[in-house]
Amino acid sequence: MKKLIALTTLIALTACAGSDSDIMTEQPLSEIYANAYAELNDENYDMAAVEFLKAESQYPVSAWAPDALVMAAYSHYMDNDFAGAILAADRFMRFHPGHKDAPYVLYLRGMCYYRQVSDVRREPGMSAYALQQFQTLVQRFPSSPYAKNAENKINILKNYIAGKVMYSARNDMKKENWTSAIGQLQTIITDAQETVMTPEAMFRLTECFTAVGLPEQANGYAEMLKLNFPDNEWTKKLNK
Repeated sequence: MKKLIALTTLIALTACAGSDSDIMTEQPLSEIYANAYAELNDENYDMAAVEFLKAESQYPVSAWAPDALVMAAYSHYMDNDFAGAILAADRFMRFHPGHKDAPYVLYLRGMCYYRQVSDVRREPGMSAYALQQFQTLVQRFPSSPYAKNAENKINILKNYIAGKVMYSARNDMKKENWTSAIGQLQTIITDAQETVMTPEAMFRLTECFTAVGLPEQANGYAEMLKLNFPDNEWTKKLNK
């Protein structure tokens, strides 16, 4: 009986040791990458992201670790998992800020926010986050192949954000909340003067200041509108 107990114990310990060995054994990096790219080529983006993240977590000091994070972020992005893509991009920028792929990761992170921008009536703030990422990219890597595209996105986002402010200002004007409307319209002129909303902002300010009984300020914005945008449709409305 004692021999049977001892034999059973030995078998159990051997099994446990084998299990621990299996757990501790790392899968070869080449094998993980092969699996990751196979999933990516089959457009199984969620599984590709899992495999790329496995490569980075199991081989964090490998020369391939930054690439694995880039590919994980890309895979999440292609799967429309923007939160996952941003997490992978954040990890990349935390541990590899000077890597050659940093411009692309900043661009990808900006695109994650950009793709989530909704209409001006229910904007959740993604436009501001996207703008920040693209501006950082242009400032840090002006010669990057992604900089020009980022600049175009910056112009689009600035106009979009100005449109959001204008939408709110128009609503305030309808409610005769002149102080709030004036503040928002002046923000467009000072912070987004290169956007298409600037002429309308000047026109609306003439209306607001007229409504509150301040003709000098109203005339000042009217003259500013005529001087800077002589052929604009909002300038033409001044004389109607």
